[in-house]
Amino acid sequence: MSVVNHIRKIREEKKIPQKAMAEALDVSRQTMTAIEKGKYNPSLELSLKIAAYFEMPFDEIFYLDKGEKE
Repeated sequence: MSVVNHIRKIREEKKIPQKAMAEALDVSRQTMTAIEKGKYNPSLELSLKIAAYFEMPFDEIFYLDKGEKE
């Protein structure tokens, strides 16, 4: 199972520059890039800050991909 997020899609729809979002959340742009690409899962605290930043429910941004095991 892995955590999947829609951060990049939401951010781009809202026309928010990645750098501006990173600064507002007090993280580096590189951290935001890694989160958006799924290379890094944010802490629970940062995940909740992202949901608050977008003013969206947590589960509209993040979900657990259960995937099928072969």
